[in-house]
Amino acid sequence: LSALGNLFLVSLALADLMVVLYPYPLTLVAIFHDGWALGEVHCKASAFVMGLSVIGSVFNITAIAINRYCYICRSVAYHQICRRWHTSLYICLIWLLTLAAVLPNFLMGSLEYDPRIYSCTFIQTASAQYTVAVVVIHFLLPITVVSFCYLRIWLLVLQARKKVKSEPKLRLRTYNVCPSIRSFLTMFVVFVIFAICWAPLNCIGLAVAINPEEIAPQVPEGLFVTSYFLAYFNSRLNAIVYGLLNQNFRREYKKIASALWNPRHCFRDASKGSRAWASEPSSACC
Repeated sequence: LSALGNLFLVSLALADLMVVLYPYPLTLVAIFHDGWALGEVHCKASAFVMGLSVIGSVFNITAIAINRYCYICRSVAYHQICRRWHTSLYICLIWLLTLAAVLPNFLMGSLEYDPRIYSCTFIQTASAQYTVAVVVIHFLLPITVVSFCYLRIWLLVLQARKKVKSEPKLRLRTYNVCPSIRSFLTMFVVFVIFAICWAPLNCIGLAVAINPEEIAPQVPEGLFVTSYFLAYFNSRLNAIVYGLLNQNFRREYKKIASALWNPRHCFRDASKGSRAWASEPSSACC
């Protein structure tokens, strides 16, 4: 991604980290005690943070797709609408929309403990209308927007290939766009994995919303539990995808692994770098 596009990636990473820092440890405690033993406040709070993570993640994936679409397909307009302060504003807007999407849970009373998954989470049977709204906002609408953006990018790539074959002068220009195409492919894989992981749980949610009293008891517990953990495992997969498909991430992962394996060596290298930097003459800026 471009330097500004990286801000969206950082925002996505923060969304993925939320569940690791708070809700997941509480789930482990619930498994250990075979039930929720931390009180209602922690239950509501962990479910709320889980919702922020899930909705924030998909909103950031959507924003990244729009960012890539503008950068590749609307390059002239991109530099006008995606300056640094614009990007920061967009990220703030993403999290405000995320907050607005999650807060109604408190009004609906839909954040409760579910013993099937040892977690406090969104209860699909609390409100049929709200469940449909969540599926539309969290899944169907982002899927539509992201699919449109990536389809347009693919069409542009195919058109560019045809032009390159007929006009060799365009090869240098196409080469300069290659890093953007590679970053697009990485985020496209992230999107596909998101769609696969979340489709089962959202389909169950829509089915339950049609007739909660009749359909909810008929949903097999094993199917619900599997679809739930598949959906929430999606956030863990993003970091793996980055490492497999992005050279920059692979390089940084290797540095982190090396530091964890041999921290003394890492500290010694950092100290050498600091001394070398300090010994260099400082330059004044006018």
